[in-house]
Amino acid sequence: MTTTDPRTSSYDDTLRTLSEASVHQHFDAFLDIPWDDPAYAVDRQDPRWVLPGHDVLGRHPWYRSLPHERQVEIGLYRQANITKVGLQFEQILISGLMNYAFGLRNGSPEFRYSTHEATEECHHTQMFQEFVNRSGQDVAGGTWTFRAVAPFLPLFAKWVPFGFFYGVLAGEEPIDHVQKSILRAGDDMHPLLRRIMQIHVAEEARHIGFAHQYLEHTAPRLRRFDRLVLSFVVPLIMRWLCDQILKPGRKARRDMGIPRSVVRDIWWRQPESRKFLRDLFADVRMLAERTGMMNPASRALWRLLGIDGRSSRFRSEPASAAS
Repeated sequence: MTTTDPRTSSYDDTLRTLSEASVHQHFDAFLDIPWDDPAYAVDRQDPRWVLPGHDVLGRHPWYRSLPHERQVEIGLYRQANITKVGLQFEQILISGLMNYAFGLRNGSPEFRYSTHEATEECHHTQMFQEFVNRSGQDVAGGTWTFRAVAPFLPLFAKWVPFGFFYGVLAGEEPIDHVQKSILRAGDDMHPLLRRIMQIHVAEEARHIGFAHQYLEHTAPRLRRFDRLVLSFVVPLIMRWLCDQILKPGRKARRDMGIPRSVVRDIWWRQPESRKFLRDLFADVRMLAERTGMMNPASRALWRLLGIDGRSSRFRSEPASAAS
């Protein structure tokens, strides 16, 4: 008589629920955004491009001291560049998901869900690129290093899927955290940007949920040596990808005219900036504890990298509630 592990059954049920949600609640990049509505037009002089206080650059005294027109100009550029970085990260994720799915067995619940996710991410890349195009900003997105290694990162989805899906969270969690903070604040923002964020946050909830489920399901099968090595690799991935996604590259800093001293303040020297960095990874720290990635030595590495702190009690717990 064959018995089914209850944990496996629950995991399969969760993936089936996520897949069905992707069927019944999904967005199209061109059907669900009224690109040609005059209210959604990108006007480069629109004061709503001024960066909000929830943006680490937007609340810095240097930015606040600039003439209004310059704040608008920098704000639009920054939003376009962040969007371009998100697009590039999604392209890496799509390629990785295909590499991962290629070797899955017939009947694997991960196959159906991962292809649903790849479909949604394709719509995100179209949505992001359309915004960049309409912004009129010649942005490069990620740093030169990030763009140089990007073709190789998806290979880890086949070689080390556990590490790859932690890398997925290293990119998705910071963006999700920032976008949720902005949407919760209810600031007067451009409706096009708001709609893009709403769509992205809604679907990323499933994507982040899958990564958490996969890692918790897979962690007990890790060998002791692999668990030890990964416990050090995970915080390194988190910090490196966070910087690649949130910290503007040399071209972007030059185009926006941000002084080096301001760059050092914002990323991540100021106490407020350091707190923001720690808050980004509260959910991942919770997951690291659940998957055995936290031990005294790796915990010290999290602290050294400036991403230690209190773990979330539940996913997407607001930073204000966690403090």
